[in-house]
Amino acid sequence: MTITGKARVAGIIGWPVAHSLSPLLHGHWLAEYGIDGALVPLAVRPEDFAPVIDGLRRAGFRGANITVPHKEAAFALAHRSDRAAAMAGAANLLIFHPDGTTEARNTDALGLEQALREKAGSLDGKRAVLVGAGGAARGAALALEALGAGEIAILNRDAKRARNLAAALEPHLGAKLTAGGLGDFPAAAASAALLVNASAAGMGGNPPLALDLAALPQAALVCDIVYHPLETPLLKQAAALGHGTIDGLGMLMHQAVPAFEAFFGVRPAVTEGLRAALVKELQARG
Repeated sequence: MTITGKARVAGIIGWPVAHSLSPLLHGHWLAEYGIDGALVPLAVRPEDFAPVIDGLRRAGFRGANITVPHKEAAFALAHRSDRAAAMAGAANLLIFHPDGTTEARNTDALGLEQALREKAGSLDGKRAVLVGAGGAARGAALALEALGAGEIAILNRDAKRARNLAAALEPHLGAKLTAGGLGDFPAAAASAALLVNASAAGMGGNPPLALDLAALPQAALVCDIVYHPLETPLLKQAAALGHGTIDGLGMLMHQAVPAFEAFFGVRPAVTEGLRAALVKELQARG
């Protein structure tokens, strides 16, 4: 397939990909700004990823959003990358340039930063607790540093993985990094301004994150990057205790802004209308 005419086309690639909200999200903006374009969902097996990317570039696609399990492969095949992608070793956005080169970006950190800033503002040197030790946690650490965290306590079920992540990030971040297991949460939470869950706990059929949030100061905010379900058990517990909560939908919307601008030439706004459309879809899916 070759793209002809004025239509601008990009892809969203995953395995599977039917669950992705990206086509609806980008479709909302395309209609809002009157742009002739489309974001096409493409279910691609891992072994087919590289030839598919080459085919899309040759066919005239502007680029592709990348979701699991392809983020590491996307980073590996790009000619250049931004700092966030290089630090994570993963990319959620590939941009095909006219000179034939492919640029990798990781906009997850930016998306989380913007979502947190809307509710938390600046952290002004305060402590944040980050749960998780995978690629999402790497991006979350970048977001927390951008918000001005003075200390980031990285906790994970496997404390060794948390320590390894802290060691890998330490040369790149200005914030003080500490690491431990989930059993260290009460001590880490005692003076925290923000808790971010960047693990898969609470997502879909995964067991919820087993933390007693009573250890957090009353003013602390609680964020879960999961958006399906929109209100995770962690956020329900936080709300019941009177904490401000931040769900994963803000991160999803904000991380899509640079992709839409790269694909379609307009920097879109994240609005309540967009959020309402996504919430409606999530409710319909149950």
